[in-house]
Amino acid sequence: MHDEVRSAARLAALAGVLVLATAAHAQTPPAPHPHLARNLAATCANCHGTNGNARGDMKQLAGVPADKLIATMADYKAGNLPATIMHQIAKGYTDEQIKLIAGYFAAQQPTK
Repeated sequence: MHDEVRSAARLAALAGVLVLATAAHAQTPPAPHPHLARNLAATCANCHGTNGNARGDMKQLAGVPADKLIATMADYKAGNLPATIMHQIAKGYTDEQIKLIAGYFAAQQPTK
């Protein structure tokens, strides 16, 4: 009888550990794909050039500190900066996506 009680107790303990491990795993968000930042930033190339190296009078993004780019995008989202289209584009990104994009451009070497 004692063996049956011990076995039941072990099973109950194991089940509890599995439930806790599953709950902890479910709360951990997956790591972003390693190329996600580059892929998101590629959408900026039409106006801001490949890897943020703009041509003409367009704003250069390559080499700009990430915190400055994040703040600028927040200003566009809030409507605090005048824009023709950037306020609409900024609203299409989550804060996490903006951080990824800003980090990508901050790491690029400017050609100008």
